[in-house]
Amino acid sequence: MLEASLGRNFSHSSFVFRGFPELQKHRRLLALPFSVSYLLVLLGNSLLVYVIRSVESLHSPMFLLICTLCVVDVLVVTAIIPNMLFSLLFDRDEISLAGCLTQMFFTHFLSSLESTLLLVMALDRYVAICHPLRYAKIVDSSMFVKLLLFTLVRSGTIMAVLVGLAGSLWFCNSNTIQHCYCDHMALVSLACDSTEKNSAAGLAVIVCFVGVDIPLIFFSYMKILSVVLRTAAADEDRWKAFHTCGTHLIVMMCFYLVGSVTFLSHNLNIPIPTDVNTFMGLMYILFPATVNPIIYGVRTKEIRNGFLRIFKLKVQTIVRVKVSPAVKGQRDRVCSKLKNIH
Repeated sequence: MLEASLGRNFSHSSFVFRGFPELQKHRRLLALPFSVSYLLVLLGNSLLVYVIRSVESLHSPMFLLICTLCVVDVLVVTAIIPNMLFSLLFDRDEISLAGCLTQMFFTHFLSSLESTLLLVMALDRYVAICHPLRYAKIVDSSMFVKLLLFTLVRSGTIMAVLVGLAGSLWFCNSNTIQHCYCDHMALVSLACDSTEKNSAAGLAVIVCFVGVDIPLIFFSYMKILSVVLRTAAADEDRWKAFHTCGTHLIVMMCFYLVGSVTFLSHNLNIPIPTDVNTFMGLMYILFPATVNPIIYGVRTKEIRNGFLRIFKLKVQTIVRVKVSPAVKGQRDRVCSKLKNIH
């Protein structure tokens, strides 16, 4: 009553997460699958980064993009999951407004970086396959610097505006966020003043990233598929190309489609249960980060060969270290016997 009577003279400075209201009794059990997923993300992406950095033949633009994608995946998942696990295990659900806005910025900023990286990777493969003779001229260090600046400016500016608008609101109603992390509209929906600008900004984000990136990615993969199917000598090669492009597109569509639905559910008044919306909001970040090391790592011949090469070198080194003392001891015993004979 006091908060309601104060109206705009009062605004919450801290919030409480309630991401799975129907599963509150089993919240500690929920921590198990998310812990396993987080470990898989860390192990898979870290291993892929290590392989790409260690094998000199993988220091090409495409593999450096994959390496960057792995780093972004680890960072965006780390921005959410550890805090969520701490909340599920120890009932520490509270977060300050400043902490919420910080988490919101990095979550959406890193997600938008991933979108741009997927676009750049698709365009890189398009140039490499459709215009192979011009690839070295088009894809060089200066182009990467320009792409880096474009990515940082585009994502940083848009997300800073999004978070700035959210931070300027007054929160004099409930302070319970129906999510496991500070999603933009989950926080904005708690405001007691007009949120038209915030809704418009949310739509602008979808148009800027989904509306621009998806058509370009789809166009690139269709052109790649067309060229590969025309030049492939055997049906097996055609099926492999179709399977590879199809797998990439399915993972990307899951990322964009699920992310768009969760982002727009409040704007478009889509009646999605809180538990389902929270799960979708987690999956559009966790799922790509978990499967990307498989899609771009295990199923890529060059990376697979690089990993096997490193593994063989490690095994040879271990065997050499274990064998060397035994050989040295045997040699010393032979020398000692020879001295005794003489």
